[in-house]
Amino acid sequence: MDFEFSDEQEQLRDAVRRWVDKGFGFERRHALAKAGGKTREVLGELNELGLAGLAVPEAHGGMGFGAVEAMVVMEELGRGLVNAPYAQAALVAPTLLSYAPAALQQAWLPKIAGGEALVVLAQQERASRYRLDQAATQAAEAGSNTWKLSGTKIVVPAGDEADAFVVSARVAGAEGVALFLVDKGVAGLKLRGYPTQDGARAADLVLAGTPATLLARDGLPALEHAADVGIAALCAEAVGLMDAMVKVTVEYMHQRKQFGVPIASFQALRHRIADVKMQLELGRSMSYFASLKLGEPAEARRRALSQAKVQLGNSMRYVGQQCTQIHGGIGVTDEYVSSHYFKRLTMLELSFGDTMHHLGEVSARMRDTAGVFS
Repeated sequence: MDFEFSDEQEQLRDAVRRWVDKGFGFERRHALAKAGGKTREVLGELNELGLAGLAVPEAHGGMGFGAVEAMVVMEELGRGLVNAPYAQAALVAPTLLSYAPAALQQAWLPKIAGGEALVVLAQQERASRYRLDQAATQAAEAGSNTWKLSGTKIVVPAGDEADAFVVSARVAGAEGVALFLVDKGVAGLKLRGYPTQDGARAADLVLAGTPATLLARDGLPALEHAADVGIAALCAEAVGLMDAMVKVTVEYMHQRKQFGVPIASFQALRHRIADVKMQLELGRSMSYFASLKLGEPAEARRRALSQAKVQLGNSMRYVGQQCTQIHGGIGVTDEYVSSHYFKRLTMLELSFGDTMHHLGEVSARMRDTAGVFS
């Protein structure tokens, strides 16, 4: 199998890397995080590079690129610690809207491709426990193609900066969950924004008879597909983060001296960093696997993405903990970049289901093969 990137993909990588190196240094990221984590301006700069329409079909003004191009972009954004909600805005939202009626797609996808609208998924609830089919939010029909939603959604990425939300809710008398589009400015919608531990931003949504437009009556397939796209994106971001964190750690090992010599000369630390690099490469391989499996049928895709999330969860935890310990006290100070890599890796391990959740998903999907990969 050919794992070489095409010239076009490498050019895309170089364009994002040049922007990161020139326009998004650690000082800027740290300042944004200390100011509350609002990054709509940063997202606008990414949109100026044309990245907003990466996954939007050409028929709606986008570039129509695939999963590998998305992986390339997310790796570079991870390496640069870019704390803008790019994956939610440009990858997850277009996936959800691909299940919407044609009129709704035409109304929103060109806006997303042009960087004019930020649409984010509002699915998580306090009792959902990463289950996509669980929703306490209720939807009631209120007229022709008009619905009213009541409930609360939590930890919505960039919720107080978004223009619209894709909300999961349960319709009375119907099985499963449905998806609805909610505009930010409608009556009955309250937002409470707050910074997150990794320097980004989220919000809780309180819906009280809030007007909404039906996106998909059977919303679970769309939710699962979008979650898998999100998992593949965060896997790629994690690879970029771990790459950068390992580089910073190796540089520190060559600078820090004990007993008059660099600690990089200590055999115990050399063995430890070798194990760290092994975990990084395992994570990189599974990130490739995740992106390549996005085009598979739903059952195979879901299992593959859970497998990738388990490995990336283990890799992120190991790389983050070991690199932080090698740094010693400086590794947990807010003014040093390594601590920010660690915090972001920790947040990614919990996003779209933590490692234990996906271990259970893998187990449930491998019963027919007695735990043997088929």
